Amino acid sequence: MPVMHFRIRWPDGVEANCYSPSTVVGEFFTPGNTFPVDDFVARSREALTIGSERVREKYGFACSAAMDQLAQIEADAGRFDARPGALVTVLALD
Repeated sequence: MPVMHFRIRWPDGVEANCYSPSTVVGEFFTPGNTFPVDDFVARSREALTIGSERVREKYGFACSAAMDQLAQIEADAGRFDARPGALVTVLALD
């Protein structure tokens, strides 16, 4: 399966390189776009779940790395619960 990474910038300026087991993430994010934190998390959840299911269809088991990535995104997003209107920027897809 083609792996894809998406580089993001959290509202506090911290950058992260995120993993997806599938190129499906490209259907959810475009470099230069910004998203409210909760929307970014929801999009990540959907994209990574689809990617994990694609792995299951091909190999017979879900992608634990995709679920680990989602857990990290959700944990990081928690830093901004008290900051309504905070935005995540998608920097790159590769």
